[in-house]
Amino acid sequence: MVILVTGASGQLGQAIQYIASNYADCEFIFASSQDLDITNQERVNHFFDTNKIDFCINAAAYTAVDKAESETEKAEAINVSGPKNLAIACKNKKVKLIHISTDFVFDGSSSKPYLETDATNPLSVYGKTKLDGEQEIIDNIHEYFIIRTSWVYSQFGNNFMKTMLRLASERDSLSIVSDQIGSPTNAVDLAKALLSIVQSNSSKYGIYNFSNEGMASWYDFATEIFRINNVVIDVNPIPTEAFPTPAKRPKYSLLDKSKIKNTFGIEIKTWQESLLQTI
Repeated sequence: MVILVTGASGQLGQAIQYIASNYADCEFIFASSQDLDITNQERVNHFFDTNKIDFCINAAAYTAVDKAESETEKAEAINVSGPKNLAIACKNKKVKLIHISTDFVFDGSSSKPYLETDATNPLSVYGKTKLDGEQEIIDNIHEYFIIRTSWVYSQFGNNFMKTMLRLASERDSLSIVSDQIGSPTNAVDLAKALLSIVQSNSSKYGIYNFSNEGMASWYDFATEIFRINNVVIDVNPIPTEAFPTPAKRPKYSLLDKSKIKNTFGIEIKTWQESLLQTI
């Protein structure tokens, strides 16, 4: 089984590399944006022509949520054109595609965890481009798995956990938003879930949700990071309005994981347990 992983230098790409040696029956091709520019259809086609690939995990994405408001074309190229190019190449070469999407396709107006079938209504350029990327995949290939996830962090790359620990080393107090509710997701847990789907050889294609279990605000997440690391710092909860950002974020974006658990038999850790193991 040959698995192409795009976005190999990103957080999820690095997480897949971290566990790849545990999958002896799989051969991995890790491609960073330098190795494979997914926004260029000709280069994508050439890559698929010159490599034997069974599965493609698209971990490449434009994820700078606030910057996307002013870099719309770049976000669209990576989050919309890129998935379309991969979907077309995958269909032509009979390659199965796993694509990573986001809770930001929702507007956060729900009061219960989102199902895969719930209405989407992104509030930001980032969310809209990710939703448009999903649609390009749906329109261009049948053999796809779209995985929506949320609040991804890990020991790799730039993420909320690492930012909090850096800021705590520089300051005596922090103010953290406490009225946005979601679930932190460990990139390594997400990577394991993706490879479970690959190994299942399932044809139950479609959209699936994955995040760690439990719920948290950003304030809850930060305080747990500091508690586990024995960091002494004043952390003040603040409303979203007190921390304005260029991009609007969903106030509530918990994801219902019943479908992925029931379909693939995936067991999911709580975010607290996973955070403890990561640290």
